[in-house]
Amino acid sequence: VGCKATTTGCRIFGALKGAADGGLDIPHSEKRFPGYDRDAKEYDADMHKERIFAGHVGEYMEYLDEEDNQKYQEHFRLYLEEDLDCDALEEMYEGVHEKIREDPTTSEPKDFTPDKSYKRKAKLTNDERKARVQAKKDAKIAELEEDGEDED
Repeated sequence: VGCKATTTGCRIFGALKGAADGGLDIPHSEKRFPGYDRDAKEYDADMHKERIFAGHVGEYMEYLDEEDNQKYQEHFRLYLEEDLDCDALEEMYEGVHEKIREDPTTSEPKDFTPDKSYKRKAKLTNDERKARVQAKKDAKIAELEEDGEDED
């Protein structure tokens, strides 16, 4: 899994679940999926489905809406602009899954053309750098002398 910590419910296991559901043959155990109860040694598929369809996000939205409306408005601003409340999240994700099932091919990537208008400055020579530093020193000395004369 690389540098990611393999804790129960980690996102990497969500990707594993999606790949396995998509038809890839990946040997795995359900012990790390959300919904697995270590004590009962059972896997609750309904709880996992709730997390896939953002049920936990909907619960958090409800909690914030009741407790701290300002934070709710800031945190879920983009959801609110799309008129998505906590009840509409599951429907949105079901729609997304349906669209993926209809056409599972990926879209063509957009052509990337970098902005060529930016030009790096040429490096200064050693003499130019020293002259620049000396000019700054002279300006600072002149400024300090002016301040000293003003105080007298």
